Amino acid sequence: MGLAEAQNQRLTNNRLPNRLSLARQAVTAYCQRTLSFSHIRHDACSMSLTEKDGRLPVLVPPVRQNFAFNRALHPDRPWIRAIRILVGFIVLAAIVQKTFDATLPGNDVDVPQLYSEFTVQGNLVFGVVLIISGARRRTRLPLWWDQMFGALVLYLVMTGLIYIVLVAPPEEPWWTWDLYWPQMVHHRLAPLVAALDWILVTRTIRGPWWRPLAWLGYPVAFLAFSWIRGGLDGWYVYDFLDPTLDGGWLGVLGATGQVLIAFLVVSLLVHTAGNARVALATGKTARTEIPRASPSS
Repeated sequence: MGLAEAQNQRLTNNRLPNRLSLARQAVTAYCQRTLSFSHIRHDACSMSLTEKDGRLPVLVPPVRQNFAFNRALHPDRPWIRAIRILVGFIVLAAIVQKTFDATLPGNDVDVPQLYSEFTVQGNLVFGVVLIISGARRRTRLPLWWDQMFGALVLYLVMTGLIYIVLVAPPEEPWWTWDLYWPQMVHHRLAPLVAALDWILVTRTIRGPWWRPLAWLGYPVAFLAFSWIRGGLDGWYVYDFLDPTLDGGWLGVLGATGQVLIAFLVVSLLVHTAGNARVALATGKTARTEIPRASPSS
């Protein structure tokens, strides 16, 4: 009788790894079927699936190819999180410096005017988002976080391009980093970091076809805000938006049309680059839409 019990125990022990593997597969299937914006469900699924190497949470949807490459650039890698936090604080520190400068006598803009600038608004949100992205694991952030990050990539890249083409002094070389340090941070460093983060760090959620159009909502609203404000107090954020200068409204509308076309083109490029990066992790069969929120969220 003792020998029979021992044999039964060995059989049970041999079956245990197979049962654990089957359980893991079942949890994976459940998470993929029930994926939603619900934080509780998202976290529970992600925390139940953990890579053996480095204890990095499995992204949702999971990586399906190029495993070594995508694991090396996993958003929860300590060095990626550290860079995000560091750059985020540098971006916010530059805003603090600009705010202090705006309080000094003889400065070109006051504090309310400063925070009416597209550059300051975009960098303020980008700095906060970078810090949050570095402080929290990706699985503890909402699924739409990548879509918002892509919008900020567009705004920061366009900030750098518009500064070079329309705002910078004519004698200033476009490639120079020899600028007043807050300007260097907001017009050189932040756009570069945003673009590199977008095309390098592993992401697995594709954006829908209409994402580039949705990203244009803020720039269009900003234009309306700038013209309304300028009509009320006579101050326009940028010269190319000021109809009181040479060229009048005809010149302003022409320049604005060119800027909007540039926004659309760059938006399409950022969207395409983002989905191409996702394809490197999930393949061409990855979901093409942002998951819908569940009734419980």
